[in-house]
Amino acid sequence: MIEIKNLDFSYKKTPVFNNINLSFPQGAIYGLLGENGVGKTTLLKIICGLQRPSMGSCTVDGLTSYDRLPAMLQCIVFLPDEVTLPDNATPQKYVDELSPFYPTFAQGTFLHLMQELEVEPDRKFREMSFGQQKKSLIAASLSLGTDYVLLDEPTNGLDIPSKAQFRSILSKIADEGKTIIISTHQVKDVENLIDPIVILSHNAVLLDASVQKITEKLFFEYGGAERPDALYSELLPGGYMNVVANESGEESQLNIEALFNAVLRNKEKIKELFA
Repeated sequence: MIEIKNLDFSYKKTPVFNNINLSFPQGAIYGLLGENGVGKTTLLKIICGLQRPSMGSCTVDGLTSYDRLPAMLQCIVFLPDEVTLPDNATPQKYVDELSPFYPTFAQGTFLHLMQELEVEPDRKFREMSFGQQKKSLIAASLSLGTDYVLLDEPTNGLDIPSKAQFRSILSKIADEGKTIIISTHQVKDVENLIDPIVILSHNAVLLDASVQKITEKLFFEYGGAERPDALYSELLPGGYMNVVANESGEESQLNIEALFNAVLRNKEKIKELFA
């Protein structure tokens, strides 16, 4: 389990987190959402030990992440949004250099994922498009066999078929009991994949809840008129989509973009509903 307790973090005099608490139990795909600059990437770096909290703690299976002990590093992988790749390297050479640090690496899994993502493992990175490079890095990261996978904007650069392949692959891996944290702005790409959902704001966690709990507390109404009691309304073809407090206990289909806007515009109300 990843546990974050009473954590503060600042860049020089600019505060990013103030006394936040989060936990990521194993066996789920977490969606980490928030506006630009709220610290999503920073949080992933703290979890894998690349940034040090100024106060509080972050542990992975009980080990302090910033200590970067081999036992912790072997069970976690972080794929940033942008990675500088050597021009003459190939995906196979990339994993050949990476795999000795990960006892759970599986060459067969790597080759299977590369085939599923339609990328040649022996083709040089310099000959690939950005999307092909991204798919190679996703395949490499997922073949390491780690218990924890941190992905920062993983669908950036992927075309529509590749995004579908990505969702399919992650669904299978999640069934193996791994913990996956996806930081993204492209919520439509992962809307039916992420559960629970964490929404960050400046210095704080606005929401940390499962999809079931969200739909218990909020009702997503489609095709009606604009409602005065709505936490968020958006005009769509066929009528308004409203997000309101679910006072009647009705079931509805979650819309993550609407949820995100409702949370940002009604921070105190959301805290009250989910307390």
